[in-house]
Amino acid sequence: MQELSAPLGHEGAQSRRIRSVIVRRLWRLRYFLMVVMLPTLIVGAYFAFFAADQYESEAHLLVRSGSGDRGGSGGIESMLRSVGGSGLEGAVQAIPLADYMRSHDVVASLRKNNNLVERYRRPEADMIARLNGEDPASETLLKYYRSRTDVELNTDTGILTVRVRTFRPKDSFELMNALLDLGEERVNALNERAYEVAIRQAKRQLGDAEAGLRKAQSALTAFRKGQSDIDPEGSGEAQLRLVTELRKDQALAEAEMQAIASQIGTNNPQYQALRSRASAISEQLNSQQSMLVGNSKSIASRLGDYQELQLRQEFESKRYSSAAASLEGAREQALRQQLFVVRLVQPSYPVKATYPKGLRGTVAVFLVLMLSYGIAWLLIAGVREHAA
Repeated sequence: MQELSAPLGHEGAQSRRIRSVIVRRLWRLRYFLMVVMLPTLIVGAYFAFFAADQYESEAHLLVRSGSGDRGGSGGIESMLRSVGGSGLEGAVQAIPLADYMRSHDVVASLRKNNNLVERYRRPEADMIARLNGEDPASETLLKYYRSRTDVELNTDTGILTVRVRTFRPKDSFELMNALLDLGEERVNALNERAYEVAIRQAKRQLGDAEAGLRKAQSALTAFRKGQSDIDPEGSGEAQLRLVTELRKDQALAEAEMQAIASQIGTNNPQYQALRSRASAISEQLNSQQSMLVGNSKSIASRLGDYQELQLRQEFESKRYSSAAASLEGAREQALRQQLFVVRLVQPSYPVKATYPKGLRGTVAVFLVLMLSYGIAWLLIAGVREHAA
């Protein structure tokens, strides 16, 4: 009995020494275990046993302008060519859409029309991942929405990648479609606004030109009515022809008078008749000349006023034509600059949960805690060495 008890007592003492060594080593590592290992184990247990599955829907978008299809080729070919040749331009055009998809306006609309809060508070969601509060503040909901929605813009290709995560596949798919619809509506609203701004000035110029043309035409019509002459230029030409004919008749009568006077004498009845005819022609000529250029009411004066009005009417007509062409050009330019959204990849309907990334999250927590612990240990060791 004594021989058996001796080995047993020896083994018990050895096991106590081993336990003592283990306890001393664990005590030395107590801070490492509390700061690094315990939080890592808690995080790992959460991901392994409590974290709810999250399903992600993904879509790819491209924002292009109407000017991208000037080559006359097919739509798909032109689109692909523009993607490869003007990625920076496409990225610039997609920036407003990317910003809008993460804005409070989108969140407010999804909250009102697509049950955003309810989708983030499904029963299967765990307490840590789900949205807190049945009626959260708009800032809280916006922050949570941004943590579950990724909008990435590739500046090389101009392609916008959108990802939405929820706790149900159907919720992710429906939210993604609602988000894309809101984005397209906003792009259309921006197009309408840009179109209105682009042609507003051109329309104003066209209206001014039209008013000026109507005023000039009214003044010209009023002048014709006041002078009882629809074509003063034609009347002036007719009056000038009449004066010219009278001068010819006068010259012919005087020539005949001189011929008769030199051959027969001035007492001849024929000479007297020609003299009377020449006198009548002279009076008629003076009267017609006075009507042509005699005073302020003459044809020449009226013709000057008429030509001034006609010149004004021609100027306003050209101005109107130019304004109409400018309006059409502004309209075409605005249409070419309008943006449209192309869904390169339609929203996916998730089948398998892709979040949370349990292993990745646990390793990340472990590495961060290890780094923090190492830095703290070095600082404390330095302080102790300095104090010693």
